Amino acid sequence: MNHNTSNNSRGEKKYQGVRRRKWGKWVSEIRVPGSQERLWLGTYSSPEAAAVAHDIAFFCLRGPDSIDGLNFPTTIPAGLRTDMSPRSVQRAASDAGMAIDARMVSEKEVKVEEGSSSCHGGVTNHGLEMGLCGDDDYRGTLAQGSEGGEALNISVEDYL
Repeated sequence: MNHNTSNNSRGEKKYQGVRRRKWGKWVSEIRVPGSQERLWLGTYSSPEAAAVAHDIAFFCLRGPDSIDGLNFPTTIPAGLRTDMSPRSVQRAASDAGMAIDARMVSEKEVKVEEGSSSCHGGVTNHGLEMGLCGDDDYRGTLAQGSEGGEALNISVEDYL
């Protein structure tokens, strides 16, 4: 399933373009082909989210022939553009990584609070299908499709 992964001394999977900070967060960045410029793709709660962000950027910058260099080749949405500016690539990759993080957080919340959460599926972010769960009493969760619930769109621009 994961083409470019290996295990480190802790038994964690190591993904291409992803590293772990000392305090436990995962970060991703990529070099723009033909230049010394690096694109910061974001900080994530999980290595998988950082790896998806890297994959989106890698594919957008290098094109369809780069599919073998991806961590999760099946997560690349059909029709993903490869003619975007580095800034647009950065935003698309960050949005995709944050969508994965949001899905993973919501899945953990559902397991912890089985009876009190309501789930809404079918949200697509850059072609990645995800289900977001919300709880009216908890302001930190993402809700989609509920009465009065609004979609939350987070991008790298929110942190610049």
